[in-house]
Amino acid sequence: MSSVLEQIKKRRSVKKYEPDMVPQEVLDQIIEAGLYAANGRGRQCAIIIQVTDRKIRDELMERNREIGGWEKGFDPFYGAPVVLVVLARKDWPTHVYDGSLVMGNLMLAAHELGVGSCWIHRAKEEFDTQWGRDLLNSLGIEGEYEGIGHCALGYAAGPTPEAAARKEGRVFYLK
Repeated sequence: MSSVLEQIKKRRSVKKYEPDMVPQEVLDQIIEAGLYAANGRGRQCAIIIQVTDRKIRDELMERNREIGGWEKGFDPFYGAPVVLVVLARKDWPTHVYDGSLVMGNLMLAAHELGVGSCWIHRAKEEFDTQWGRDLLNSLGIEGEYEGIGHCALGYAAGPTPEAAARKEGRVFYLK
């Protein structure tokens, strides 16, 4: 089996991270993989924001926690030191699909490079707020963007879980 198919089968969401920062050279490779995701008509409407500044990461985490309705002290990013936020232009009809493919590439590349990952939701709600729009403006990002997801990244604290058995009856054939 090819190494890509093997990586797909072995990648799992990590929900407990070491505090150690992932080197920028590794993050650059993961981000590059995201930029090569398939996208509607080659438009490349998805963008990635790397968050490694602890203060901003914690502010993003707190907003995510509030939207999710969890108690104070809960970290919906599971302690990951890095968050890659994926957003896509709202005016493009395939923006959610395109951004989702970016997320998939980010997580597969991270796994290949020995970095744990987890897709964390609620980016849409975060970036629909004035705080989210102000953050984008502070980065010089113009236009209307929808948050697709957060890719939490870091080194796993403990073993990666095994894949659950695949459910039967999920493939249908028209021959």
